[in-house]
Amino acid sequence: MNGATALINTLADCGVEFCIANPGTSEMHLVQGLDAVPRVKSVLALFEGVCTGAADGVARMTGKPAATLLHLGPGMANGIANLHNARRANSPMINIIGNHPNFHVGYDAPLTSNIDTLARNFSCWIKSESTAESLAQDGADAYTASLRQSSGSTGQIATLIMGADAAWGDSPGVAKPNAIPQRAKVEESAIEASAKAIEAGGDTVILLEHHGAEQPAMAAASKISSKLGCRLFNGTFPARVDGGPGRVAVSRLPYFPEQVLATLDGVKNLILVGGEIPVSFFAYKGKPGQLIPAGCQVTRLSTVEEDSIDALKRLADRLGASDEAVISFERKEIGKPSGELNTSTIIQSLASTLPEDVIVCTDSGGGNAAYSFC
Repeated sequence: MNGATALINTLADCGVEFCIANPGTSEMHLVQGLDAVPRVKSVLALFEGVCTGAADGVARMTGKPAATLLHLGPGMANGIANLHNARRANSPMINIIGNHPNFHVGYDAPLTSNIDTLARNFSCWIKSESTAESLAQDGADAYTASLRQSSGSTGQIATLIMGADAAWGDSPGVAKPNAIPQRAKVEESAIEASAKAIEAGGDTVILLEHHGAEQPAMAAASKISSKLGCRLFNGTFPARVDGGPGRVAVSRLPYFPEQVLATLDGVKNLILVGGEIPVSFFAYKGKPGQLIPAGCQVTRLSTVEEDSIDALKRLADRLGASDEAVISFERKEIGKPSGELNTSTIIQSLASTLPEDVIVCTDSGGGNAAYSFC
């Protein structure tokens, strides 16, 4: 068994189901490995941005990493825009980047580049010196790294830069999957501080992002809202949020700074769950960068890498809200619009014909307006 086949078998054992590929000569042994391991479905994409965008989509919808297979530094560079999006969304992903063997790099062939430097812009983990003997274990480590929660906007993208000789060389065999990383629990002091901020009264907003935007987390937040009247919001562009009848009813912050400031006007307490203080996407002359009212008290319940579901359930217990009702979206009949076409009527036209359980991808300030319909 060569290194490439051992790597693909290892990724399959870890749980990787897809490899979205735009390979070249240096990745041919990986292509053969994918043919030999049907447990990993290989999908050919004609542009690297499609590879990285599709892998991002798999991660957002399943919570599991897909692999990409990209051709040296220039091929990876073609996919960086969607790798940026995936990093910001904390999407788990494994990039396999083909490279020249070390003995060939010094010849400065036309596609030689410093792949490590490019990869640092979006990767939480990089391995660039794999051998045929280490490649399978490196794949298992990459999978683990993609599921390890990182602080701030580091993201969960693991990049394995693989010399062709590591792929074609003899391997000692498949590596065993590592233990799956677990999120850290928040300190009891964070629960108590958030509870006291809510109990102090005044207009309170709970901002739910990343792990805090998953349905179990929002259900716990909804119970707190039912008892104490807090308003619930997701960020402007969540990585994924479930909407429609039966899902937890949560509003979403708008896009433009003046809209966010108007939405939060009068808010006395802002509880951060898995995210940060809202900021404007761009700088505007005469407008603040952080979009909260003057005098608003900010309390953090959980960071992006911590267990927001557990934190919100514990906060609901502390506030005596565990048995309160969860408010869900209700079905509303959406009629077909008439009159002049504009952003709202176009969205309404689409929403009135959507099937059940459809996946809706929104982009830009205007596209985000679809949320209230979908």
